[in-house]
Amino acid sequence: MNSLIHPVILCGGSGTRLWPLSRSGFPKQFLVLSGDGSNQSLFQQAIDRIHSVGGKEITFGKTLIVTNEEHRFLALDQLRELKDVQATLLLEPTGKNTAPALTLAALYAQDSGESQEDPILVVTPADQTITNPAAFTKALQSAIAIAKKGAIAILGITPTSPQTGYGYIKVKGDAVNNAYTVEHFVEKPNEATAKQYLEEGGYFWNGGMFVLKASVWLSALKEFRPDIFGATETAWVERTTDQATFVRPDKTIFNTIPSESIDYAVIEKCPGSQYPIKMVELDGGWNDLGAWDAVWQVGKQDEQGNVTSGDTLITNSKNSLVHASTRLVSAVGVENLIIVETADAVLVADRKNSQDVKHIVNQLESQQREEKNLHRKVSRPWGWYDSVDEGDRFKVKRIQVKPGASLSLQMHHHRAEHWIVVKGTAEITNGDQVIMLNENQSTYIPQGQIHRLANPGKTPLEIIEVQSGSYLGEDDIVRFKDTYGRS
Repeated sequence: MNSLIHPVILCGGSGTRLWPLSRSGFPKQFLVLSGDGSNQSLFQQAIDRIHSVGGKEITFGKTLIVTNEEHRFLALDQLRELKDVQATLLLEPTGKNTAPALTLAALYAQDSGESQEDPILVVTPADQTITNPAAFTKALQSAIAIAKKGAIAILGITPTSPQTGYGYIKVKGDAVNNAYTVEHFVEKPNEATAKQYLEEGGYFWNGGMFVLKASVWLSALKEFRPDIFGATETAWVERTTDQATFVRPDKTIFNTIPSESIDYAVIEKCPGSQYPIKMVELDGGWNDLGAWDAVWQVGKQDEQGNVTSGDTLITNSKNSLVHASTRLVSAVGVENLIIVETADAVLVADRKNSQDVKHIVNQLESQQREEKNLHRKVSRPWGWYDSVDEGDRFKVKRIQVKPGASLSLQMHHHRAEHWIVVKGTAEITNGDQVIMLNENQSTYIPQGQIHRLANPGKTPLEIIEVQSGSYLGEDDIVRFKDTYGRS
């Protein structure tokens, strides 16, 4: 009998230790970081890895993306680049860790009506990399076979060093049909304990990848954490659906759900309980890219151990990562450094201290600096804008609008705008007038005027926008009509 599989991609998190490339408005799972030569983001790779397991006995249902409301269009844009993937986005109004996220996916899987049988959930974070996809496919096939029989399967990563940043899985005995019996789970150890684990054997890293039936998860959660189950189920019952792509649980109820991980809520309580849990070993070059040192480890290193990306020049340097986003970055006589350049920030760090980048992000947050949240180039559902210059009472933006897309019908209280078309054709609502502008033509939007920018063409539209006024903040927008449901 075919098994209905729902890939569940847990797409939360902000990736603070990969600042300045990862920002809260564009977190690491949407970045191309793996260094394998592909142009796929970590999020896209996670989806493709699961779909590579397909076979005669497997039918894929909807791919379920659990992500923050703020990131819905980032996820949707990247999903459109994948072939033959039908997805639904389950949108969390606030992050509540992974247990409520998986519960939303399980409730969807049971309610979707895609099959009469109990669907199997293949659960993975969106921000990992695996260098041996064949090993992952083999391990996942074994895990699916375990889940078919009603047990919970967890992928355990073969440890390669005494890591202190991961939780560990302790197994007992030898594997039977590629499956170990899980004895217990242990918290992130100190270095001495981690070395002891490797010497003893029988310990594996917990990579946060699970395979189980939707009914098993809901039953176990109801037993171990009825508070999370009850609140999440109530928020799900009161959900709303937008164009069959976005599903939103009730915001007020969802905000009352306790924040808890899959592991703490259920998985760590399963050994010895009525919910059998098995572990399948994964020796596939796994890495969660939790910090820049991990990006260096999985990158393509030259003869001196350097990993480079973008426009870089390096001489007499060793074991360093140099990432250039917008300009030439050069390094001379450096060793074991992380150098990351973006349009508005530069990071220089010792590789061994790359975990501490999060402290810089904390300082940015305490100072309420925008560099924590957004890049200079900001993605929007209609395209993007790049703030190329600004000063007292003026700001200059480069704006690109996708074919057929439009910005909201809006007004600004404190600024006027000048628009110059540099590529494509613009349809502009300016008060009571609707005009068409082509390349090298321009218009002026007075302060307080209702206006809209749209691209009626089949190629991207680009304009230069010059703002002038007493206040130029992004919150000086009054929206009257918006295609994307923004207030």
